[in-house]
Amino acid sequence: MSIVHHLDEDILLDYAAGTLAEGFSLAVATHLAICPECRERYAMIEGAGGELLDSIEPAPDADAGWQALKARISNAPLPAAKPARRGTSGGSAPVLPEPLRSYVGSDVDAIRWKSMPGAAQFIIPTRDGRAVARLLRIPAGKPVPEHTHRGMEMTLVLSGAFADEDGKFARGDIEIADGSLTHQPVATNDADCICLAVTEAPLKFKSWVVRLFQPVLGI
Repeated sequence: MSIVHHLDEDILLDYAAGTLAEGFSLAVATHLAICPECRERYAMIEGAGGELLDSIEPAPDADAGWQALKARISNAPLPAAKPARRGTSGGSAPVLPEPLRSYVGSDVDAIRWKSMPGAAQFIIPTRDGRAVARLLRIPAGKPVPEHTHRGMEMTLVLSGAFADEDGKFARGDIEIADGSLTHQPVATNDADCICLAVTEAPLKFKSWVVRLFQPVLGI
């Protein structure tokens, strides 16, 4: 697997700072689980942030609490690993890596998909309500309706591939889009494309028919 499309520094910094909406944080964390290059870059950002915090002189009354917190983090036991379920690819590796698999509650073989124009979707529950996260399954060789965006959209490919105006995206590739991009992703012919898509506002579709059903579909 060769990942071509990565996260930019601003997104990684926002993720490290904890300022991203939960849905976008889920997409970043899932990409990091797949992409060694971005994990290395993120580790460097975390390391630099940790050094910066250590270099700041704490207030006298805050020092004891900070030291106690660091000790609790250092001594906290690691969570037990959960056995992975098989994915639809038939191999032992799941299609959905953690933490995404825990959000969904299963791998893709157990998802109850709901039809929408050009694809099927599964809405992923999140708590903060600042962005909508969904799994999309685009049938092999088929396009989704042409659209642009009212805000940021992150699309992370988990299985198969799609192509659009920005190039080809396969497993692990992530596309960051906004109102400057109008595109019509098309799944490649070899397999259905399964991806995690996160949006902070409803999409702007070219087709009036799709726009008519947007409130019902939640897109």
